Amino acid sequence: MMQVQVLPFGVLKEWLGSSPASVELPEGSSVADLLAHFRATQPTPLLQGIAVSVNAEFAVASQKLQDGDEVGLLPPVSGGTSGAGKSAQPSTVPFEHREQGIEVALTREGIDKESIVGASRQDEDGALVIFDGVVRNNSRGRPTRYLEYEAYEQMAFEQMKRLASQALGQFAVRQVSLVHRLGRIEIGESSVLIVVASAHRAAAFEACRWLIDTLKKTVPIWKKEFFVDGAVWTPGEPFPEALTVGPEVQEEKHEA
Repeated sequence: MMQVQVLPFGVLKEWLGSSPASVELPEGSSVADLLAHFRATQPTPLLQGIAVSVNAEFAVASQKLQDGDEVGLLPPVSGGTSGAGKSAQPSTVPFEHREQGIEVALTREGIDKESIVGASRQDEDGALVIFDGVVRNNSRGRPTRYLEYEAYEQMAFEQMKRLASQALGQFAVRQVSLVHRLGRIEIGESSVLIVVASAHRAAAFEACRWLIDTLKKTVPIWKKEFFVDGAVWTPGEPFPEALTVGPEVQEEKHEA
């Protein structure tokens, strides 16, 4: 037998609890076997459409597990829009990364927009495109008090770095800055900031749009909205089909 540590995130924490769960499985078990274990012991429709990570990397249903692996159960993500409690793993933010043409960060502090925008600008740039995701005071007709964001922090940070690097090559822009807040965020504060600098406006616009749209679908960040009369996890956008668990698991879900 072997043991794996399971980290539930977002709405799944209300099913499994907020602490990592140690699960014992037969040697050679796969991601699909782990999900089958949960369906048998704690049936829930919440497993439908989730992604799964193994050691902070996206995994397929057929991937074999090893003793001591860390398995993340990832409901559709909701980061990057205008959240919660403590993460299932200890918080180590801020994460910061800078290299030629890239600045990426996860932080629980306010985003210093002026500093980031100023540092992104150079004389050879003909365009600077900025996306500033701001917390608004209402959602679906209900007054919002504040938001809280949580993340699978190490995985989210690595995914953000990959997105920034991919944007540099895919859109031929010069600079990408990508910063996301975690924790409690008040009305009017920024939850995410993307700054793209380029010689030409078309490339900057396309890269900025691609970055926020892809972040919202693939980076493991979730938000919870707090209202006067309660709180809810925000329904996230579905993961791309390639990141959700495989067809054999989907079939079992429909049978459950």
